[in-house]
Amino acid sequence: MTAAHLDPTRRHDAVLLFDVSDGNPNGDPDAGNQPRTDDETGQGLITDVAIKRKIRDTVSLLRGDDPRYGIFVEAGFALNTRIEAALKANPGKADEAQRWMCEHYFDIRMFGGVLSTGKGGGAGQVRGPLQLTFARSIDAILPTDHTITRVTQTRQEDIDKGERTEIGSKWTVPYGLYRAHAFYSAPRATKTGVTSDDLAALWQAITVMFDHDRAATRGEMKLCGLYVFSHPDAFGVAPSAALTQRITLKRKNDDKAARAHTDYTRTIDESGLPDGIELTRLVDLWP
Repeated sequence: MTAAHLDPTRRHDAVLLFDVSDGNPNGDPDAGNQPRTDDETGQGLITDVAIKRKIRDTVSLLRGDDPRYGIFVEAGFALNTRIEAALKANPGKADEAQRWMCEHYFDIRMFGGVLSTGKGGGAGQVRGPLQLTFARSIDAILPTDHTITRVTQTRQEDIDKGERTEIGSKWTVPYGLYRAHAFYSAPRATKTGVTSDDLAALWQAITVMFDHDRAATRGEMKLCGLYVFSHPDAFGVAPSAALTQRITLKRKNDDKAARAHTDYTRTIDESGLPDGIELTRLVDLWP
């Protein structure tokens, strides 16, 4: 029997909780790579694009040798070249080219993609079954700019002039606990060919993605919670918000800055869940 959260024929709504310590989880190139924030509330933001990038890269590590788990949006590869290869394999049949790409690229099968570029109008557009929200920190964050030095120069002429160090800067967030939601549509998954194995790869990738995306700029990031609400059928029996809002977080001491996920109380209200809804706690670091 297939576990509820691995059943591609059922609708799923998920809550992701993760944190960052002394790092920049998602810099804004329009603001000198400062951590992204909500200008009104000061809460930290991480784009859905950044989260999907981590999932893509991790799935590639986990399933890179499997021809069904190619990654379409991948550094160093032109999208039009891949679209044209699909059209060449299915001449004059955009629908077949779409199906071919869904079969060969995990991220198109799961996230969808715009395939209408390139020669001959491309292969249209695929609406993926899984959508992610921006991640938003529970509390306001305090982006901090640190001045750093380097003992070697970029240019030889600077060394010849006697310069010994170069000055730079590094943005970090002392601490932030972030929350994002994921929504999976079974009817759309039927059209792209998502399988139980695909869902297993997705949840596994989310579970370990921060462990395989380490960088000096990102400090320490970890997944604190991953909770999946599975509906009894493809269309669902409750609004997503009625389920995701059952998971709440509250800082234990409002007079003290949070520096760990345990500075928050995580509560899950499982009373009166709609009939057929199953909650799977894939990751839960709270005691």
